[in-house]
Amino acid sequence: MKIGLAIAPAKASPLAFVVFREDLKVSIKKVSQLGYDGIELALKDAREVNVAEIKDLISAYGLELPVISTGRVFSEARVWFTHPNEKVRRGAINTIKRMAELAEQLGANVNIGRVRGYIPENEDKVAVRERFFSAMSECADFASEHGVKLLLEPINRYETNFINNVAEGLEILHRLDKENVKLMPDVFHMNIEDASITDSLREAGDSISYIHFADSNRWAPGQGHLNFSEIIGVLKSVPYDGFVTVEMLPKPDPDSAARMAIDYLRKIIQESSSIGSQ
Repeated sequence: MKIGLAIAPAKASPLAFVVFREDLKVSIKKVSQLGYDGIELALKDAREVNVAEIKDLISAYGLELPVISTGRVFSEARVWFTHPNEKVRRGAINTIKRMAELAEQLGANVNIGRVRGYIPENEDKVAVRERFFSAMSECADFASEHGVKLLLEPINRYETNFINNVAEGLEILHRLDKENVKLMPDVFHMNIEDASITDSLREAGDSISYIHFADSNRWAPGQGHLNFSEIIGVLKSVPYDGFVTVEMLPKPDPDSAARMAIDYLRKIIQESSSIGSQ
């Protein structure tokens, strides 16, 4: 099991849930020195980064870039799939397509989180869902042509009213029926929305292609009340052996948060491996 850290370019809004928000050369060096295996890159648009530069940096520091996250598309670019204005929806679709092209070049996949949008109270829910399915299907087909997966992330009710838990995510995957659309659970959101984190992870099974970690307070794992030993044990039994990437608040400060997360998770994963080999 590999451990990643979510980072963003220096100009990213404070609304981005990342630890390091600075020059990517600095952030990527820090991530490597701390012992992480990879980075998740939070972008507003694919054109924010230079492909050759990113490739050189992750290669030089022996890292991987498994996923490009897209929360900033919603919070900063202000476009999303369920928007009633077709021009805004098209903006979201085109942005995700550019992300897929970038992901292909970087050997990554693309997260679909808040960019899916929400269901306004005064609109017909069926019509809003259909807008989502239309946009998501178009993006999935485009991403498939580029060998890229789209990873649907259930998000808690306080951030959106659409696709809040793992069961709802699986229902969406079933209806879309796209081989390159997978599930991306986030244990912080699951702690709010899923009756049992471990049961939901078992239910998701091989639909899981990537996962976010943060503790119950969105601080580093080990700083809240989530049982990460149990969570990691269940993931291994699924079996899941990909990236667990930390997307958390930079508390008490970015460097300390990043260090606490990797130290804690390395210990828990090692202990889990030792128990499994007995």
